[in-house]
Formats: sequence, structure tokens, C-alpha cells
Amino acid sequence: MVSFLTALAVLVIGYCTYGYITEKVFGPDDRKTPAVEINDGVDCVPIKTWKALLIQLLNIAGTGPIFGALMGACFGPIVFLWIVFGSILGGAVHDYMCGMISERNKGASIAELSGIYLGKPALYIMRIFSILLLLLTGTVFVTSPAALITRLTPKFLGNTFWIVVILIYYVMATLLPIDRVIGKLYPVFGVILIVMAVSIAGGIIFLPQYNIPEITLSNLHPDNLPVWPFMFVTVACGAISGFHATQSPMMAKCIMSEKKGRLVFYGAMIIESVIALIWAAAGVAFYGGTKMLQDAITELGQSGTVYQISINTLGSTGGLLAIIGVVVCPITSGDTAFRSARLILAEWTGLDQKKIRSRLVITIPLLAVSAVLTQLDFNVLWRYFSWSNQTLAMIALWVSTSYLIKTHRNRFTSLLTAFPASFMTAVSVTYILIAQEGFKLSPKYGYPAGITAAAMLFLIYIVVLARYRRADRKGQSSGDQLG
Repeated sequence: MVSFLTALAVLVIGYCTYGYITEKVFGPDDRKTPAVEINDGVDCVPIKTWKALLIQLLNIAGTGPIFGALMGACFGPIVFLWIVFGSILGGAVHDYMCGMISERNKGASIAELSGIYLGKPALYIMRIFSILLLLLTGTVFVTSPAALITRLTPKFLGNTFWIVVILIYYVMATLLPIDRVIGKLYPVFGVILIVMAVSIAGGIIFLPQYNIPEITLSNLHPDNLPVWPFMFVTVACGAISGFHATQSPMMAKCIMSEKKGRLVFYGAMIIESVIALIWAAAGVAFYGGTKMLQDAITELGQSGTVYQISINTLGSTGGLLAIIGVVVCPITSGDTAFRSARLILAEWTGLDQKKIRSRLVITIPLLAVSAVLTQLDFNVLWRYFSWSNQTLAMIALWVSTSYLIKTHRNRFTSLLTAFPASFMTAVSVTYILIAQEGFKLSPKYGYPAGITAAAMLFLIYIVVLARYRRADRKGQSSGDQLG
């Protein structure tokens, strides 16, 4: 219990301190934002800050901080450390930088930002990679809520029926101006999500039959799955997630002041981490250990596990509220995943998104592909989603690093993003080399290769940083001579 409460406190302190440092490094000012300067009535629309915060939370949350946290809890309370420090030092920095750099570039997507700050090859790679990730994300966030709704409704309304219903909703939410559906409903859903998490936290803290274990560095995974790198990929959205790099530009188009960026981007990530922390604690406390938690996930699936925890912890009424949150959460991330994919394809093709026909030309094929992907096994989809998610986070952090090197007077501030970028490089490369869905190499080869890849990219970063520093000194020397 002490570890859990301390972890919650550290997340809040992290927002107040490291969030402040991150904001100071970026340096927000009073320039006009895309919501004010462009204001196209479709995607660039002014939205009040509190609404933008709740919308950003719904956009990034999905089932990631719930399903991912439950699966991460199978490693034991060590997962608390990754959720807390991964978020403060990596995930929240990642979300803030992606949102604010996009805002400085008229709301450009992470793919376009990659082209601007890493070069044309990165642009084309990231366009394809981002769209694939968003398709996987949207599909995962169709199948998971459909499975839970199917469990709660009559049998004749099967899983396929609810998949079709959700996809029809996605068509509307993706096509309509952002302030029509998303701007009106998401703040309400955001409140429901927060209430759900607080309710579950109250249940596991105050009900005497539940005991939240203290943090231990031991790996308690029933299958002895290595903590490195598997836990760091399993718990993605609750600690750091590349999917957020595709979502932050949407609110970058809607915030009315740069100085509200820390609350909207950094703050939403910290709230999501609180939700992940609560569900990780709920998993080990409710089932009394990692073996029984893993058995429940295997037998009931992630949706069934959430259902069981919610109903037994909060009763029928409170459990229903929690379940609504778990259903709403992925749906509201799924539609914005497809919306982000539409915007990236629009940037790529140059189709004017003010016209409904242009939006339909992009949206319908995207959802058709997703409908086909829903027929794949959810666990396979989740694993590929998780890896591609963390790989995109790695790339987005290197984009942020390049931005700071190229635009900041103090080039060394780029270490703020270079360190987590290097860490995520090691995670992503190691995982794909040794995972069953990857190259299946032995850890004795995969571990050194992953660390070497991270070290090489960090070395390239040092070389680039030194080059810019030399140019600064040369410019300063020339200026002194002219003076």
C-alpha cells in the first residue's frame, strides 16, 4: 500500500517539477496557435483548455492504461516503477514535445515533423509506419470494446454486430468537424474515465480483503518472461506510447495558447499514468498474486478480467460505471486513431479536408482495411501494436531531439529527449530481435544488439550536437571580430 500511494504522489510531484523543466526547455510564448490563426472549422478549431485536456486524455488512453497495465502487473509490483518514471521522464516529455512542436508547425502530423527535422527519407518511412500503427490501434480499439459489450448484451447481438456498430460510429466521428462529436462528448467521457479510476482505487484501498503489495525488484512473472524488454513494451500507454505522437497534433490544432500546453499534453499523460497505476495495483490486489492474475487473463481475456474486477470490487452499480469507462475509453481512442490516419493521408495526398467528399475518399478505405484486421487474433494484434507503438515513441523522441538541437540556443537541452530516445531504442530493438513475433534470437545476442543500436544512435547524436556547437562558436567568433 505504501509503495502504491508513494507512486501516486511521485506522479503529481513529477508534473509540478519535471513538467515545469520540460516547459522551460521548450519555451512557450504568446504567438498565435493554429486554432486562432487557421481556424478552418473542421480540424483547427479553438477549444477551451479544460476540454482540450479531457479530449487529449480520451484520445491517448484507449484500453492501453487498463489492459496493458493488467498484463504488466503479471511481472509484479516492479511495474509501478516503470509506470511512474517512464511517464515522468519519457512519456509525458514525449507527448508535450510532440504536441508543442506540431503547434509550432501549423498542427503538422508526426510524419511531417519527421520530414522537417530528420529529412525526407524519415518523412516517407514515418508516413507508412504511422498509418500502419494507427490502423492497428484503431482495430485493437474496435475488437476490445466489442468483446466487452458482447459479454453484457443478449447473445443474438454477437461480436460481429458490435464491431459493425462501432465502425459505423467511427465513420461519423472521423468525418465530422472536431467540435461536433469529439468536442461535445469527450469531456463527459473524460470525467467518466477519471471517476472510474478513482472508484477502483477506492475499492482496492479501503476494502479489507484487498492487499496491494509493496514494490520489489524481483521478476514475479508466472512464465518467467524477462522484465527487459517485455515489461517495457507490454505497458506502453501507461508509461510511454508512440500512439500519443499521432494524437497530440490534434489538440495542437485546438489549444488557444502555447502556455496551456503543459497542462494539456504533459498533464494528460500523467493522468493516464495514474489510471495505469491503479489498474496494475487492482490486478495484483484483486487476484492476490501474479499467477492468478495471469490465469484470469488467459481464461477470461482482458475484457473479462476488467469485468470481473469491476463488478466484484464496486458492486453492480459502480461496476457498471467502471465498465462504461472501459468501453468508452477504447472507442474514443479508436475514432481519433482513424482521424489521425485521415489527416496524415490528407497531408500526403494534398486532398482538401474542408470538403466532405475528400474526407470520405480517405476514411472509407481505412475503415474497410480495419474491418478485415478485426478477424485476426486480438493477442497477436496487441503484440504487434505494442512493439510498433514503442518504436514510434523512439522515433518521435529523436524528432524532438533534432528539433531542440536545431532551434534551441542551448543545444545541451536536447539531452531532455535524447536520453529517453536512446532508452526506447534499446527497448524496441531488443524486443523485436528476441520476441516470438520478431526474429526469435537468443537473449545473449538480442540484448547486446539492442544496447549497441541505442549506443550508436546516441553517438550519432553526440556528433551532430558537437557539429552545431562548433558552428555556434564559429559564429560567435565571427561576431566578436566584426564587433
